[in-house]
Amino acid sequence: MNIHAEAETGSVAQGATAFDGCYHCGLSLPPAAHWAVEIDGQRREMCCPGCQAAAQTIVEMGLADYYRTRSAFSATVDSAALIPPELLLYDLPEAQKKFDLNEESAEATLSIEGIRCAACVWLIERRLARLPGLQAVNLNVATERLYVRWQKELCKPSDVLQAVRDIGYAAYPYDASRHDAQLRRASRTLSRQLFVAGLSMMQVMMYAVPAYISHDGTLENDMDTLMRWASLLLTLPAVCYSALPFFRGAYASLRQGALGMDVPVALGIGAAFIGSVVAVLRGDGDVYFDSVTMFIFLLLCSRYLELIARRKAAGALEKLQHALPAAAARMNGYPAQRECSMVAATQLCAGDFILVKPGEAIAADGEIVEGASAIDMSLLTGESAALKRGVGETLPGGAINITQAIVLRVSKVAADSTLSQLIRLIERAGNAKPQIALWADRVAAWFVAALLLFALAVFVFWQWHDAARAWPIAIAVLVVSCPCALSLATPTALAAATDRLVRQGVLIVQPHVLEILHRTTHIVFDKTGTLTVGKPTLQNMHAFADAERNACLQIAAALEASNAHPLAQAIVAAASAAATDTTTSILVAHDVSYTAGQGLDGVIDGVRFRLGNASFVGELAGRSIDHQSGTGMTSVYLGSSDTWLARFDLSDAVREDARAVVAYFRKLGKTVILLSGDQPDVAQHVAAELGIAEAHGACLPEQKLAFVQKLQQQGNIVAMVGDGINDAAVLRAADVSFAMGSGAALAQTHADTVLLSPHLAAIAHASEVAIKTMHVIRQNLAWATCYNLLAIPAAAIGWINPWMSGVGMSLSSAVVVLNALRLRRIPRSQVEQSARLNEKNAKAEQANGISAVAEQRVN
Repeated sequence: MNIHAEAETGSVAQGATAFDGCYHCGLSLPPAAHWAVEIDGQRREMCCPGCQAAAQTIVEMGLADYYRTRSAFSATVDSAALIPPELLLYDLPEAQKKFDLNEESAEATLSIEGIRCAACVWLIERRLARLPGLQAVNLNVATERLYVRWQKELCKPSDVLQAVRDIGYAAYPYDASRHDAQLRRASRTLSRQLFVAGLSMMQVMMYAVPAYISHDGTLENDMDTLMRWASLLLTLPAVCYSALPFFRGAYASLRQGALGMDVPVALGIGAAFIGSVVAVLRGDGDVYFDSVTMFIFLLLCSRYLELIARRKAAGALEKLQHALPAAAARMNGYPAQRECSMVAATQLCAGDFILVKPGEAIAADGEIVEGASAIDMSLLTGESAALKRGVGETLPGGAINITQAIVLRVSKVAADSTLSQLIRLIERAGNAKPQIALWADRVAAWFVAALLLFALAVFVFWQWHDAARAWPIAIAVLVVSCPCALSLATPTALAAATDRLVRQGVLIVQPHVLEILHRTTHIVFDKTGTLTVGKPTLQNMHAFADAERNACLQIAAALEASNAHPLAQAIVAAASAAATDTTTSILVAHDVSYTAGQGLDGVIDGVRFRLGNASFVGELAGRSIDHQSGTGMTSVYLGSSDTWLARFDLSDAVREDARAVVAYFRKLGKTVILLSGDQPDVAQHVAAELGIAEAHGACLPEQKLAFVQKLQQQGNIVAMVGDGINDAAVLRAADVSFAMGSGAALAQTHADTVLLSPHLAAIAHASEVAIKTMHVIRQNLAWATCYNLLAIPAAAIGWINPWMSGVGMSLSSAVVVLNALRLRRIPRSQVEQSARLNEKNAKAEQANGISAVAEQRVN
């Protein structure tokens, strides 16, 4: 049957079962084909694992209709130009919607196979930057993921994948399980190459030793020739297999008209090997097989160490990405029925009930409707102590149930869960590089070109001065240089620092944080939810005129029902605790509008109410009112047309570690400022309690923004810490910004750093890590620079032979990586401090669980 003729008649979907061809691409099936995918309830045969992967992903994405409605098979091309089948998913309009940023741009995150070192990153970024319509490209060497943003009219995903493929790398849409498999495969390949190189080196050394020690002519010519040929044969596996990554990297660089960092390495290996082969064939001259095998082995050792370092540095981030389980036990017909069926986590919908057994991870955000248990949220917050959670409390996806089975009502699908949002922030974290990393990459690129010219000049000089030494000295110059150390100096340090901070509950979103944080001059704090715990309680309520207290409280709660601000939640909680009578009618507010920094208004039963600060409510109530409250209290007023109804006095406890954090920054010589939207007396009270000299209250969002911008205009570098929607604009404007992980999502999307831990001490930890990171980066750059300034001239003079050059080059990279890994270690003092805070928080959680209703009840 003519498959393509049938396709042209538009009967592909109906007639595909009538021929023995691949259901995906239409090509004939090979005799031993065993690949298949279930589509629309039927087993469909595939011609290769590529078509199987593409078809399986199309079905899992809910796009199986593609096979029912297509009018022709996908076009086939020559195998040399074959693009990964997953590319088809990116080109489908339905699949591209998830990557759209706006009408003009789209973005995607890809995994890259074959990355060996910083040279690969430099080459891939340089190649993709030349694509038309590409707006941003960044390859994170630690996570081996590529972020791209492109203009949809000028560039397609297929262009990106093909460009990566053209230079010898494989790219595919990021998938956690496939990425793990690729990492394991790369590790095994490197291990085999390292083993072969080490075995060759040891055997070649056995034949090289007699030649070194027999300078008095005791070694017969026949034996010398035999040892040379044996060394050549033993060197071939190392050169032809173990050294392949260097030759491939150099070839890919030269194809793109660039001088990557693999070029001098490949030239050094190739020159030493070819020169040695010529000497063997001629029966005269020196051979360097021992130096070649040693250099390959040591360089692979260095890269293996670098690979391990990258895995460790990215370990904490990878754990987050694997925290959500792939499946969940959905309870169908709950509570009438308690039968469970296992479903994919991606199939959960809001309102579903799931059973979470002890030891299982929670598949999606949800509210406990049955049972109580201890919950481990250490992966999300860095808190080691398990917290008690019961009916009515919400749990984030990714948390682990410890003691007893619980039933949850799903509130967010897995794609929108707390952990998924954090993963998206993590993906943003690698989308750009700090300036110091860009500088190091530029220097390394120019360094390679200068090195090649210098090696050529050295060869010409020694060819004139002493021709016998020209070849080994030129090889030593190529081998001894270490541009990789320059490029590794920054990314390894940043990756190690990021890994440590994630384990301490700090997620770095933007690349400039560590580079700028240590240079900040002013630290500006918001108050509510930042310096305070963010869970104020209603301490006092004063009703004006003849207003009924409980009615006023219920009206205020109705207005605040959809507000996530801590003060709003305190009023809602107090109203819920006060409404003990089941006959109390539930009020619903309509036409609710929010005025930033002032309050909100809405209509209840045809009457317009306002809730907020005194001036805002006074515009509706009409007359002035005595709005004095207790020291340290925040007052919220309720009023209607020409009527003041009530005043609610709320207070918020200061975070236990806030005083220590303020003292830490003051000790560093930084100016600490409190900038709050609360009343001036409340702000001053909190500032005095914490030892903050400068405090400003009653600040609207635009006033906060203007204050920070004024500081910046005076030449100051400002770090801003906040948690609310009011802080979004100022968080974006600050040089460095921190958002509390429990704060509003809008604030997190505008912040440079998100604090996953509830401890404010995480900011001090971030500052300390930033200082240490910049010290390590400077040490690495200084070491790489000094090493090259000393080693290259020494090799050019002839003081260093090729095998010593290999040792020096490998050790240079190893020193940089090991020095950076020091940043991963968390000091014992910080671990103990975190443990104490966790223990206190656990006790506080237990106490709050016992007395929450009593504390929130309004007398």
